Amino acid sequence: MDRHPDDLTDEQWDRIKHLIPPSTARTGRPANDRRLMLDGIFWILSAGTRWRQLDSRFGPYQTVFGYFTRWRRDGVLAKVVEALQVELDKKGLIDWDLWCVDGSNVRASKSAAGAEKKVSAASRPSRPTTPSVAVKVDLAPSSTWLLTARELPWPSSSRPGKSAKSRKPSRSSAGHSRR
Repeated sequence: MDRHPDDLTDEQWDRIKHLIPPSTARTGRPANDRRLMLDGIFWILSAGTRWRQLDSRFGPYQTVFGYFTRWRRDGVLAKVVEALQVELDKKGLIDWDLWCVDGSNVRASKSAAGAEKKVSAASRPSRPTTPSVAVKVDLAPSSTWLLTARELPWPSSSRPGKSAKSRKPSRSSAGHSRR
């Protein structure tokens, strides 16, 4: 059988073939080639595609997926990874402080990639924000208007939003003097 350049080499297969169990199916037809099934699994994992897009040279995707789920459930794939780790560790090729596999997956929304957000017709648009301080001090709105805006003079000593009733008296004005 002709091997694809991305498939396991003979040397790689010899390292792990004793860990891959033979098929125990009693269907009357010969079992699938374990090496071909493993190559199909590695192809899917490296390509990151859906199982339905499996290259036809590996056979039906359902068969390869069946081997994948069975070997994962039975710990066969974990044994392969462990055996390869032990082999590399004996050679001093693994830095255990840095070695890890990250299986996290964060899904971004379509709008994060530039697509328009879906807005329901029931939601009303927010009012445009007007830089009222810049208008009152006769400044043209700009990106630096907050940095150049001057404080407006207020006619009374209390400013809007700070009513005299809501102010808490200070300790010195609360009638407690230090004498």
